Amino acid sequence: MRIAASGWPERFMENNHFRILGKTASMDSISLPVVHPAFERLKRSGSWLHIVAGLLILTHAISHFRSEESPTLYFWCQLMISLDIFLLVLAGRDILRQLPRVNLFFRVVEIIFFLGIGILMLVQGNRLTGIVHLSLSAAYSYLFYCEKSFRSEELLSFHHTGITIPGLPESRFLLWTHINQVETFYDCIHISTSEEKNLQFDLRQNLEFAELEQIHQFCRHYLGK
Repeated sequence: MRIAASGWPERFMENNHFRILGKTASMDSISLPVVHPAFERLKRSGSWLHIVAGLLILTHAISHFRSEESPTLYFWCQLMISLDIFLLVLAGRDILRQLPRVNLFFRVVEIIFFLGIGILMLVQGNRLTGIVHLSLSAAYSYLFYCEKSFRSEELLSFHHTGITIPGLPESRFLLWTHINQVETFYDCIHISTSEEKNLQFDLRQNLEFAELEQIHQFCRHYLGK
């Protein structure tokens, strides 16, 4: 059997190229828990927004009580709702994070209250008060939409097609063609996009060497860096 000696370098380079591609293709996606500033601010402000809603509901209850000769069911409902909100915030701050459904339930109650008061004020001719309450209802509705996307941890994920970046109200996906550079450190990751945006994410726990090397392989293959 004759072997062409002149062709062995080309075959070696071709086989080595396919071996590198196969190694990259066999890599699994990697997801890293990160600290997202917008989510952290929203989580911290969630309790205060409950308190604001509770105070407004209590104010309406007191105002209604003064305008009536005797307490009505409307007054007692508002009073109980406001007290429930205060108890939830003061006695169960961790519940707002650990039980997101409870948080969302009270957020819906607040939305319905502001919407109902806003419509009632408009019907009675109090346009300014009605518009303010309808605006609060819209703002709390957007807050509900953002809080609904809360997860136990925010993940920055590297895939063969791109990178999933956590965000509000939804995560967004960046193709590798939309990414200029990725700088990976043991405690943080910097991403430069084609839109000249610099994104920085602090990691909740330091990377292990194997994870760091896997991210470097993604970047070397898809960014050539």
